[in-house]
Amino acid sequence: MIGSATVTLTIAAFVMTVILILWRPKDMNEAIPATGGAILVLLSGSVSFADLLQITNTISDAAITIMATIVMAIVLESFGFFQWAAEGLMARAKGSGIRLFWYVNLLCFLMTLFFNNDGSIMITTPILLIVLEKLGLKNHQKIPYLLSGALIATASSAPIGVSNIVNLIALKIVGMDLYMHTLMMFIPSTLGLIVFLLLLFLCFYRILPKKLPINAIGPRKHPLNNVKLPNTLPAIKDRTKFMRNILLFVFMVRVSLFIASYYGIPVSIVAVLGSTVLLAWRWFYLKISPVDMIKKTPWHILVFAFGMYVIIFGLNNIGLTHMLVSTFKPLVSGDLLNGSLLMGALVTILSTLVNNHPALMIGTLTLTGMELDPLTLKVTYLASVVGSDLGALLLPIGTLASLIWLHILKQHKVKISWKDYCKVTFITIPPALIFTLICLAFWVYWIF
Repeated sequence: MIGSATVTLTIAAFVMTVILILWRPKDMNEAIPATGGAILVLLSGSVSFADLLQITNTISDAAITIMATIVMAIVLESFGFFQWAAEGLMARAKGSGIRLFWYVNLLCFLMTLFFNNDGSIMITTPILLIVLEKLGLKNHQKIPYLLSGALIATASSAPIGVSNIVNLIALKIVGMDLYMHTLMMFIPSTLGLIVFLLLLFLCFYRILPKKLPINAIGPRKHPLNNVKLPNTLPAIKDRTKFMRNILLFVFMVRVSLFIASYYGIPVSIVAVLGSTVLLAWRWFYLKISPVDMIKKTPWHILVFAFGMYVIIFGLNNIGLTHMLVSTFKPLVSGDLLNGSLLMGALVTILSTLVNNHPALMIGTLTLTGMELDPLTLKVTYLASVVGSDLGALLLPIGTLASLIWLHILKQHKVKISWKDYCKVTFITIPPALIFTLICLAFWVYWIF
């Protein structure tokens, strides 16, 4: 029997953790409040040491996979990929701000599929800052590219489960492999992304520069570190071919993740092997030892994820998910469309209030306690993912990727206010979210 003191302390730990994550006093790393909250939950007794072992087993494969893909992103930076991609974007835009808009969002979509949503933000935001700096655009002209790119990069983690750490963890909880996730999710979520992008284009059309001042650009310093970019690949004659070979290799690693999942092989093994080969590739060409990864890899993401899941596990143990089960089970049972819309809306609201990591965890634990039939469980879970990946973008605090994005912009003095952000997301996300959830229900009904 759980006492009232345990319940009170667990809830207090959760509330304090969320407040500190969203407030981030003095740019506090989000792993710090997550760790503090987890310690309080452990002290309260709502999570046992046996539960810690279960949590570790649940998140370890997903966490290793995500960290391996982030390592790949860091290696790309070493190869000069950011500068190469920026030059490619400007060349393909051919002086058109409209054409640049579409290429920016295509790049953000592909980077999330190649890596993950957090990694995509870490790659595409610097690339766009380089492009927009070289073009000499004013602050208000940068907003359409930076904001749409960030929104698409984050929302693009929905089509395949491997593009988001929280999606990977939730997949294991509901007993679903990557192959089934992609079969049921790729088409409806991609259609939803297309609708979302069209709505973003309509919102930004008036302020998109029709012609880009390419000819007026002189040499500029790199906006990220205020130093001239080094020639990182002096021995490579065909730089474009070299970059394409690297991207082809990364694509092959991503495909291998699905093959591994289909045959029951832990996807983390494939991800680690892929990142190891890429590190060796870099060592051979650039003579850079892999030791630098110890400093460059954002290990705090692992700490953050583990801490948050300890807290959510505590909430689950004191009865939060039981309450949600009793409320939502009668509403979602037996109707795929109703279940899709309700769970998508629930996780959207939770994500907006408390960030999508704990929100999707709460939603997933709630679903596993409903004793739904297998098909309804899968649809409502996927609807929760849509709410977590797309619906959570209503406010910039809804996802960790958005927080990273805002932090990068602040570092480089690019101003995008909450008003600028919300007047776009409140118009575009609700219709795109509803469209995606309806498509999901009908697509699953059709294929099964």
